[in-house]
Amino acid sequence: MNTFPDVRLRRLRRTPQLRAMLNQALPGPERFMWPVFVREGEGVAEPIDSMPGQFRYSIDKVVDAIAPVWASGVKSVLVFGLPDPATKDECGNAAADSAGIVQRAVRALKSAYPELVVFTDVCLCAYTSHGHCGVIRNGNIENDPSLQHLANTAVSHALAGADGVAPSAMMDGQVAAIRDALAKEELHDTILMSYSTKFASSMYGPFRDAEQSAPQEGDRQSYQAPYADLDQALRESELDVAEGADMLMVKPALFYLDIVHQIKQRHRLPLAVYNVSGEYAMHIAMAERGWGDLNAMVRESTLAMARAGADIIISYWANQYEKIFQD
Repeated sequence: MNTFPDVRLRRLRRTPQLRAMLNQALPGPERFMWPVFVREGEGVAEPIDSMPGQFRYSIDKVVDAIAPVWASGVKSVLVFGLPDPATKDECGNAAADSAGIVQRAVRALKSAYPELVVFTDVCLCAYTSHGHCGVIRNGNIENDPSLQHLANTAVSHALAGADGVAPSAMMDGQVAAIRDALAKEELHDTILMSYSTKFASSMYGPFRDAEQSAPQEGDRQSYQAPYADLDQALRESELDVAEGADMLMVKPALFYLDIVHQIKQRHRLPLAVYNVSGEYAMHIAMAERGWGDLNAMVRESTLAMARAGADIIISYWANQYEKIFQD
């Protein structure tokens, strides 16, 4: 094998033109999905303090907010709902209400932008009085009783017009329960994007602020995947493939690129990563302190996700695509 001085890798990066020719391209806007938060009210675009550049929108305002995002080439959204607190109960029944905030938002978005790809988060935490992702009995988050609530919620989103549903509760068997419920309603075209490996991460703080969904007590480690157990992380995705998921997801993204790569090597399903709120906020915080160039950091981290194997990037940078990736 030839080495220096015959081999000089700097030849390949000597000029901007050579680098541009050989470098991997950044993901295009068509590979991004923008997570949006929808709340009750009218004329509301409420800034999220912990996530600069993101808002809690009333339905009319989220429709308006899509216009520049659509124009930039980003054609998909993931909808999260903030219900009226008075509707919360122990089981999160309001999550499946056909007149709920997510269901109305889906109808409004599909009416205004028929070609927009609309996915919905399917979970109970924002709808339960206790803030957990499943039904609680005797102090325990009960897996099997939670499945019907999740299935009902997914069906209600699909009936409202969602192109895809994304269960995030991390209950065992949730993919199979939702797939069966969709089939019974003959909703055969609804895509099921599983949060197949969602870790019990420390990077969700700004999201829980945005969604107002932090648990009232305890934590979610009994149902979200432990970040120190590789085998469980991989088995979660294997089980969701067997249960009928159309797409897989790893959440968070940046600390788990090794997991992303291994899952992509094992399965041929489309793979999403969720570039979560904490990852978003830490880039902004670093830039605000003058410790790094924001656009450069976002481009570098985004390319890392794609290089690891992500086909779809769920990211809060999606509504800033032109500014970040095309300036």
